[in-house]
Parts: sequence; C-alpha cells; structure tokens
Amino acid sequence: MTGVPQHRGAARERLLLAASDLFCRYGINATGVDSIVAAAGTAKTTLYKAFGSKEGLIEAVLQHEGSSWREWFSDQIDAFDGTPAEKLLHVFDVLKIWFQEDSFYGCPFINAVGEHDLQDDRIRLLTIQHKTIFLDKITSLTADVRPDDPESLTHELALLIDGAIVAALVTKDVTVADHARNAAKRLLV
Repeated sequence: MTGVPQHRGAARERLLLAASDLFCRYGINATGVDSIVAAAGTAKTTLYKAFGSKEGLIEAVLQHEGSSWREWFSDQIDAFDGTPAEKLLHVFDVLKIWFQEDSFYGCPFINAVGEHDLQDDRIRLLTIQHKTIFLDKITSLTADVRPDDPESLTHELALLIDGAIVAALVTKDVTVADHARNAAKRLLV
C-alpha cells in the first residue's frame, strides 16, 4: 500500500490517522495491522496498548472521522448566508466540494457497514449515532421549511444525500451532487 502519508505526532494520533487513511482508501478488511503500524511508524504493541485490538481501532477511526466530518459539514452550512431552504440546498453544494477532494472515498460509515457482518450491530450502532447527529443538523433546518412534518423532509433529504455519496463513490462523477440538489429543490417547493 503505497502513497499513504507518514504521520507525525504522538503514537496514538499517528495510528489513528494512518488507519483512517488506509481504511478509507483500501477498506477495513483489506488493511492489516502491519500496514497500519508501518504507516504510523509504531510497533504493533503500541497499537494494542492504545486501542486494544484492530476492532477498537476501527471504532476509534469511525468516531474520529465522524466527528471531523460533521464539524466540517456544520461549519460549511453555518457559514452560508441564506434561508433554511437555501441552506438545505447548499448541503448538496457542500457535498460536491467533498466529492472533489482527492481523499474522497465515500462515507466511512456506509463503507464499514458494508464490510462488516450484518449480524454484528457494533458498527451499525456507531453508524446510527453518526447519522442521528447529522440528521439533527438537517432537522434544525427542515423544521423551518416544513413545520408540520420536518422529520419526513429530513429523511427524504437524507436519502438523496446518501444516494449522492454512494453514486459519487461508484461513478467518480461529482455532478451527482447537482442532480441530488435538483431533486431536493423539488421537495422544497
């Protein structure tokens, strides 16, 4: 696995960042502990002391990725000067920015659920926690747009968002964000 940046800083942080890069780029199951410790410049024992296991590291990576992404996303939406409806449409502009990044490998949560045993709820629960926080942000806007039923609008938009993320990953076509935005605009009329 070449092309993975070497990380500086404390060993735990280096492991977290290296695992995040590798998991997102190559997948969780395709990434072994040896690759992670090599990219982080640490020993296996350091990984196990810091995270207990690869599964513990996976959970830490998802929590870190989710927190970082949600902060970035919220900042982008909050900085946009517009009505709640305009901010909801801006969500898709923000997604398009994300899709254009060289480091866009889809949603780590969607990818992790897809790679794990569907009977194992641990990754699913982390994904639901992430999704709940994200949907709360969307609902704060839909409540002003459709006060009689903000939850339905939130879930309708969430389906467009998730669909755009998966389509952008599969096709590498960032314009799927534009198509999702157009569909969202019809929901907001």
